[in-house]
Amino acid sequence: MNAPMNAAATSRPVKTRDLHNHHFDSTIWDEFKFRDDDVVIATYAKSGTTWMQQIVSQLLFDGAPDLPVAEMSPWLDLRVPPKAVKLAAVEAQTHRRFLKTHLPVDALVFSPEAKYLYLGRDGRDVVWSLYNHHANANALWYSALNDTPGLVGEPIAPPPDSVVDYFEEWLRRDGYPFWSYWENLRSWWAIRDLPNVRIVHFADLKADMPGELRRIAAFLGIPIRETRWDDILTHCSFAYMKANATASVPLGGAFWEGGAQTFVHKGTNGRWRDVLPTDLSDAYERRAVEELGPECAEWLKTGGLRN
Repeated sequence: MNAPMNAAATSRPVKTRDLHNHHFDSTIWDEFKFRDDDVVIATYAKSGTTWMQQIVSQLLFDGAPDLPVAEMSPWLDLRVPPKAVKLAAVEAQTHRRFLKTHLPVDALVFSPEAKYLYLGRDGRDVVWSLYNHHANANALWYSALNDTPGLVGEPIAPPPDSVVDYFEEWLRRDGYPFWSYWENLRSWWAIRDLPNVRIVHFADLKADMPGELRRIAAFLGIPIRETRWDDILTHCSFAYMKANATASVPLGGAFWEGGAQTFVHKGTNGRWRDVLPTDLSDAYERRAVEELGPECAEWLKTGGLRN
C-alpha cells in the first residue's frame, strides 16, 4: 500500500517520471509549449472527462451548438496519433486551448500559469462506466492500441464477462488493465490548494450543475452572458450530449460498438449498488482510506468540497 500524501502539500509539482503503456506516452509533455491561458482537464478515466470538456467548451464558446469538442480538446498523452502529429495540431489551434490528460501530476509538466480542472468520481462508479467502455470496444480500438508503433508493455485484452470480476481485478491490481487509480487521485488531491487548480466531484456536478458551472467559469475567468445561460445548461446536459455524441467522442465513436452513444453511456452513479457484493464494496472503501487518507476518501465517496 502507498501512504496517503500530505493534504497540505501545495508546492508546485515537478515532472519526475514518464508513463508508457498501451494508452500513454507521457513524454509528449516535455515538448508541449504552454500558453498562459491553457486549460488542462485532468481525470482518471471514466470520471466525467467528456462532460467536463463539454462544459469548458460551452463556457468558452458562449453556448454554441454542435462544437467538435473531441477535435478541439485532444487527449494529449494518448500515444496515438504520434506526438509529432498531435503537437502540430494543438500548436495550430487559435482558440483558448483546453486539453485532456489522465496522468498523475508527477508524470506531466505543470505550468504555473495554466488552469487545471480535476474531476473525481467514486471508483465503483468509475469501474461500472469503464466496463461499458471496454466491453463495447471494437476491433479498431484494439488495433489502434495494440498494433501501432510505440506500444510499451503488454497489449490490452478484452474484459471478462462479469463486471464484478472486472472490478475485483481492478481493485486488487490497482487499476488493471488500465493504470493506477489511487496514485492519480492522490497526486491531484495533494495540490488542490494551488491557486490554479480546482477540484470538482462528479456527484456535485450531478447535484448542482448550474452552481458548479458558475464556479468553474469564475475559476477560469470566463464571463457568462446571461442571455446564453439556458443554452449552455442545455448543451451540458447528458440528454443533449448523448443525442449529439458524435461531436464529443474521439473519431465520432468509431472505436465502439454502437458508436458515440455507447461512449456517452448513462452518466449515472450507483449502478453498482445492487450488483457489487458487500465484501468487495467494503474492501474498496477500506482501500480508499489506506491509499488516500480519511479526508480524501470521504470526499471521493460523497463530494462536497468547495475550493
